[in-house]
Amino acid sequence: MQNEGRSSDLDRRIVAALQLNGRASWGAVARHVGASESTVLRRAGQLTESGQLRVIGVVDVLRCGLGVPVLARLRCRPGTAAAVADTLAARPEVRYASVLSGSADCSAEFVLPSYRDLARLQVTGLSSAENVLDVETFAVMRTFTSNHDWDSGELAPGAAADLRGGEVRPFEEQHWEHPPEQLDELDLAICAALGEDGRLSFKEVSRQAGTSESTVARRVDSLVRRGCLRFRTLAEPAMFGYAVEFMLWLSVLPAELDRAGQQLAAHPGTKYLSATTGRFNLVGQLVLRHYGELYRHTTDVVGALPGLREADVTLQVSTLKRAWAPTPASAPSMEET
Repeated sequence: MQNEGRSSDLDRRIVAALQLNGRASWGAVARHVGASESTVLRRAGQLTESGQLRVIGVVDVLRCGLGVPVLARLRCRPGTAAAVADTLAARPEVRYASVLSGSADCSAEFVLPSYRDLARLQVTGLSSAENVLDVETFAVMRTFTSNHDWDSGELAPGAAADLRGGEVRPFEEQHWEHPPEQLDELDLAICAALGEDGRLSFKEVSRQAGTSESTVARRVDSLVRRGCLRFRTLAEPAMFGYAVEFMLWLSVLPAELDRAGQQLAAHPGTKYLSATTGRFNLVGQLVLRHYGELYRHTTDVVGALPGLREADVTLQVSTLKRAWAPTPASAPSMEET
């Protein structure tokens, strides 16, 4: 049991290091987790094979003019939320889907070609579904922080700066005001290869993209620097000891929206936070270690936000899809196959 405990702790630290930088060298990861590079390689391989760990390259669709992120919250007929969430997760334009508990039964993030497609989504895509009673949509205006920025707190202070390099600032804070970037066919081919495996060597990416290794290295550096590409480590928050995951739907006075967003984004439990259109203009995804922390978070963290007019909390009962990828929890168990 002691050996299993040590392995579990090491696994968490390896995933935490990759959460900070999905393409960090194995030597750098080994240095921060306190294990040999060979041990880290072996454990990371086992985590990947078991489906508990995956690193992917993710294109910022808004940054590159490839689509518009739209959050949706749905109320469903009693007993149908899981089926509705399954249907949502199967849709190719959905990159996140979950079952909720509270004032909404499901949540999803769509990536639509343009804002004009919101009408089509509401009229023919969701509200007409048999088991869906009500749909609200919220177009993302600005993202304050996202899962790419999140630090699980598993490693020592300073690990983020060392693994990411330079000043650690929220990714979107550096790029959101810039005009959209344009990607050519080679950029898209490189992104597609890294979208399957974010840790592919430049040599392998060059083989798949049909260009030289040096060209791939230059293009990846440019894509990352321009805010077009970042690397996402897919691992469930429970691996780091976070037992509660929930969504916050907040209505904030427009004059205080930026200040409230910056304040909430700085909280260590905030994994994702965006300013949106609609009834709720600040929507977040957060984690806590224990259910007992939820009350104090609501009173002391949410309650202290400037300009707060309305707050709604929906617990995430299960999450089926993150960053386009099905989660381990959504895979059928051995009993179901």
